[in-house]
Amino acid sequence: MTPAQRNVVVTLGFCGLVSAADNWFVSPALPAIAQALAIAPSTAAVILTAYLVPYGLLQPLCGAVGDAVGRVRLLRIIVAGLAASTIICSIAPTLEALVAARIITGCFAAGIITVSQAIVGDVVGEQDRQGAIGLLMGITFTGQGLSAGLGGIICDLVGWRAAFVCFGILGALAWLGAMRLREPGKKPESSSSELAEPFHPAEFLSNAARIFFGNGRAVYITACSTGIIFLGVYGFMGTFLAERCGLASTRAGLLMMFYGLACLTGGSVSGRIGAARGSRGVIAVGETSGIAACALLCVSALTGSWIAALGAAACLGFGYILVQPTLVTLSMDIDPKHSGLCTGLIGLGVFAGGGVGSVVGGALIGTGGYLVLWIAAGIALACQALLAAKALPKG
Repeated sequence: MTPAQRNVVVTLGFCGLVSAADNWFVSPALPAIAQALAIAPSTAAVILTAYLVPYGLLQPLCGAVGDAVGRVRLLRIIVAGLAASTIICSIAPTLEALVAARIITGCFAAGIITVSQAIVGDVVGEQDRQGAIGLLMGITFTGQGLSAGLGGIICDLVGWRAAFVCFGILGALAWLGAMRLREPGKKPESSSSELAEPFHPAEFLSNAARIFFGNGRAVYITACSTGIIFLGVYGFMGTFLAERCGLASTRAGLLMMFYGLACLTGGSVSGRIGAARGSRGVIAVGETSGIAACALLCVSALTGSWIAALGAAACLGFGYILVQPTLVTLSMDIDPKHSGLCTGLIGLGVFAGGGVGSVVGGALIGTGGYLVLWIAAGIALACQALLAAKALPKG
């Protein structure tokens, strides 16, 4: 990548970091929110769902709209909306108002990663695309890992409402960065309206079905299983650290930061792994790292060791950031004319899979505890690795 291309990727990565952090910092803040609004913590968990549901469902739509009206143009709008709606969350007087604000925030955040991935595909050549997408997603999911710890610290120091304000300010900074970007292939003096094309809902649905179930279906099936396994495991690590390892919420959040740091590390080296081993090789390394994470979690479940869990968080982040961005890169070649929709469908598969993983993981914990969940996840990853090695494009 050239320095100019790297600057674009880092700017887009910061926008993605804010969108990921905006949801995951809420998790350690739930007890404080529940206390302030006089509700049970289990009831307050609907705040997470209110963000994630539109965040996952709208990604393909945002990708298709970006294809039609201009990706940078759409990015500026949705990042501004994310910043404003996050600050509005800080003044919500009731649970109902907060849920409504989080739904709006999730709608704006849905397109940030998808549109950013498509912009990278426009700006960076095919030879450097694997590394560029890896760096973008590494920065993005660093926000997921770091926000778990930072959210708890900010809430402990100044309260949950101030935490929303802080992340809203981060969104405003991301918007300032997005305002410096230009549409790929567009002269600075050109009007953004020149890019506008009609958006047809029926055509969108037809294209989405054709892409998802067509020649690239192996890529999207892998995306769904990646969400089920990786995000399903990640979603239960916080409660596992508290219940089995005896860590307080702040300490558990700090440990989970290693997930984010590993994402950044994995994103920075994925391009080199891809150059040496190809796309299938990158995914194989990522899935092997995920299997190692499950093994370490089994050790932690048997011994109560938080040190093993720390290694698991790092392996999980490293593995996830190798698999998901590689699937994004492969999806861009399925239909280059609709690359925004292609990447958006990856997001839908991953986050819808994450929702399924939460349900399945909860059932497994209820049946046999955390050890059963970690063993099942490890076996599922091994099966995914075998299938991906045969079915995915070589890249």
